[in-house]
Amino acid sequence: IAVYGDYDADGVTATTLLCEYLQMNGADVVPYIPDRNSEGYGLNNEAIRSLCEMGVSLIVTVDNGISAHGEAQYIKELGMDLVITDHHKVGETIPEAVAVVNPHRADCPSAFKHFAGVGVAFKLVCALCGDGDQALSMFADLVTIGTIGDIVSLTGENRFIVKYGIKMLNNGTSPGIEQLKKVA
Repeated sequence: IAVYGDYDADGVTATTLLCEYLQMNGADVVPYIPDRNSEGYGLNNEAIRSLCEMGVSLIVTVDNGISAHGEAQYIKELGMDLVITDHHKVGETIPEAVAVVNPHRADCPSAFKHFAGVGVAFKLVCALCGDGDQALSMFADLVTIGTIGDIVSLTGENRFIVKYGIKMLNNGTSPGIEQLKKVA
């Protein structure tokens, strides 16, 4: 499985969150963050081909993919599956994928629509593990950093998660985040 993210705070935290969850559950996972200067934003065919050559059979996007129609077709042609998780506005059509998770889909039942990409990835993890409280206790720090970094509305579920996540950040739960706090 490749988790295909983005190079901003939202995309990096979403990639980290989903990779950590999948690895904790025994999945063989590789993160992929495109180079901002040479690859730009979102899926690109060269990276897709490289992931395929590595033996990846499933690409899960976080914080991108909702407008990647051509790349979705290329993934299918290569015999891989695609799951898109994104929070950006949905166009008139959705790329062909095994699943597309986006709160802006017309058929999305969620009352809250203002998640960052990391929030969408978090909701996917909540659904996969079946326990939102457990997911919150494991990942609220990452969701908080990505949510604040992406400057989305701090209302509703975002407000609840960020309030919990700030406490988690202050309690020093992650060695990596502790090191970031030291240099920041």
